[in-house]
This record gives sequence, C-alpha cells and structure tokens, in this order.
Amino acid sequence: MYLIGLTGGIASGKSVVTQRLASHGAVVVDADVLAREVVQPGQPALEDIVRAFGPGMLQPDGTLDRAALGALIFTDPDRRAELNRITHPRIRERAGELIREAAVRDPDAVIVHDVPLLAETVGHWPFEYDLVVVVEASTETRLRRLVELRGMTRQEAQHRVGSQATDAERLAIADVVIDSDGALDDTLRQADELWAMAAASAVSKRPE
Repeated sequence: MYLIGLTGGIASGKSVVTQRLASHGAVVVDADVLAREVVQPGQPALEDIVRAFGPGMLQPDGTLDRAALGALIFTDPDRRAELNRITHPRIRERAGELIREAAVRDPDAVIVHDVPLLAETVGHWPFEYDLVVVVEASTETRLRRLVELRGMTRQEAQHRVGSQATDAERLAIADVVIDSDGALDDTLRQADELWAMAAASAVSKRPE
C-alpha cells in the first residue's frame, strides 16, 4: 500500500482534492467521518462528552448537538483540548483498523488518510505516511469561502481558522503542497499529478 496523509486548513480545498483522488481509485479514510462515528449514541465517547461538558451538549433525540459543542470549543482552547482528549484516541484506533483492512484487500492500494488536524497531531497516529500532502489557500480566501459558502459570519470564520494550526506549521510537515487558491481546474490538475505519482509508487513498493 501507499499511504498519504492529506491535510489543510478549514476551507482550503482539501475535500476537492480528496474527492478527486477517490475518483481515481484511492481508498479514503476520513478523520472527520470517523469523528462523527465515535460520538454516535451509545458510543463511550459521547458519554464522556456529556460528563465533561454537561447534558446541554445533547439534542432531544440523544444525539450530539454539534452546534452547541462547536460554539463552546472554538472559543475556548482548554475545552477544545479536553474534547480532543476524549475523541482523538478513538479516532486513531478506528483509522488504523480501516487502513489495515484496505491494505489487506489490495496490497497496491493508494490510501488517503484525510486529517484536518494532522499538523496538530503528527506523530500520534499509529502508522507512518509515505507522503504528507498539504492543500493550501490563503487565509483571506478561506475566510471568504467560509462566509460565502458555509454561511458563517466573518467573526465565526476567524475563530475557526484561528483554532487550527498556522500555515507555517502545516507547511513544515509537507512533502507536497497543492495550491488551491486559484481556479478549480488548476487544483484538480495538481490532484491528478499527485495520483499519477502515488499510483506508480504503490506498485513500486510491492515486494519482489
């Protein structure tokens, strides 16, 4: 297998790149999807969240009130760290399971581990990446996307951007940088080039 760790700040265009790689045949393990799975009703992480943050974090049907939790953690670094301590070990464990399963199914698989907070958690994942890819867009572009495409106020968008690693911290771990500040076609072209390189590398890693 060939394992890519793919990251980027919120609204950087990371999802566009991930979807393009998936269309070529990459297996995607999405940390955001796993983060939602581990807090489903009946999961230990949800019970821990209620103990830590109170029953106000639940909606009437017993599911997590993501808006209420987000409003709390994106303005309070200490509470955000507390949430991460609850969820991150469970997300890492599940990601490891899925990656191992994909490698068994297809030894030549290109696996994309999509991790928004990779720069913040590098070294904590139970596997090594063959390549770390950072999808990059300017702060102003990302703020504009959050306001125009996700309906946030500019202040909300600034809180979200500010709660993540800096551009410099992400770039420090990058083997490859995809610039998504420009036209969509240009971002897709860079993703296609990444796929061609990764697919060839996966085959070359195959044991003799």
